[in-house]
Amino acid sequence: MKRFKGTKGAIILVILACLIVGYYFYLSNRNISTDEQEPVDAKVLTMTESALARSLETNYPPTPREVVKYFSEMTMCLYNEEHTPEELNALGRKMREIYDEELVANQSEEQYLSLLSMDVDEYIANNRTISSYSISSSIDVENFSMDGYDCARLYAVYDVKQDSLLYQTNLVFILRKDATGHYKIYGWKKYEEE
Repeated sequence: MKRFKGTKGAIILVILACLIVGYYFYLSNRNISTDEQEPVDAKVLTMTESALARSLETNYPPTPREVVKYFSEMTMCLYNEEHTPEELNALGRKMREIYDEELVANQSEEQYLSLLSMDVDEYIANNRTISSYSISSSIDVENFSMDGYDCARLYAVYDVKQDSLLYQTNLVFILRKDATGHYKIYGWKKYEEE
């Protein structure tokens, strides 16, 4: 075989390089087929719509940390977005699904929704929002037994903004595993770091 030398070889190499570059641009810029295209009018869900769309029957949070994370996302929905009374009630009912049966038994649904509505109204009246939250890492979750139940304890910090001030609310959560194997929120309270 004879190697290409001189001008003839250089021209062939330039043509091959152009073909390779051209094919690359063709592949990277070609139109996606209509089956793969996203609908033009695809709606972006709000945090509230996303939280309400989650089916806890089929997609229950698998760990205590994920339960508290879902609780925190729902809390941000409640206190940071505007809602119709129907949406507020739907969010309240959805939150009750992640509460332990003993916690739910402390108030009727009507009492809970009424108190929740008053609390949200107070936040709005005082110009408060929850700007962010952080939850204990999974290795910091404390597992223990209580009255024959598997339980978990973990901590969360919520950054609350009021006007131009930012302060933190520290909560400790206790979760208890139910008969179906799901961790449910048994209760929570404020705590002060030492």
